[in-house]
Amino acid sequence: MSPDDWNDLQTMAGTIWGEARGDGIEGMEAVACVIHNRFHARKWFTGYHIENGVKVPDIKQTCLKKYQFSCWNRKDPNFSKIIRLNKSDKTFCLCLEIATRVLSGKLPDFTNNATFYHTRAVRPKWAQHHSPCYETEHHLFYNDVN
Repeated sequence: MSPDDWNDLQTMAGTIWGEARGDGIEGMEAVACVIHNRFHARKWFTGYHIENGVKVPDIKQTCLKKYQFSCWNRKDPNFSKIIRLNKSDKTFCLCLEIATRVLSGKLPDFTNNATFYHTRAVRPKWAQHHSPCYETEHHLFYNDVN
């Protein structure tokens, strides 16, 4: 099944898988919180769909918004892996469970309202002059980026 056919839950799970599958449950949950925080922020990084001529915030479009989550960039090595994901992948099933908990309100945001993050392997320009509000083994999270 193509991500074009995925719903919010599947797209969020695919994003979690593509961004944080190597960061353990805590890291995957933290990325899920960021997706949810971006969705609720209703800022430039929130994705929308049009319904009856009105912009409506959308989890799937928040995940797929261009250049927001690198795993969805066509040239990212994770992209070709994500589009082949299905429930035979145990980690993807875990990501579906995490996404379900976040979307149902059963996973509280423990990232201090983070809306951005990056791996420890890089220091993007946007992160300069900002302090992480949460950290996992592989990622730094921020809540003070506009």
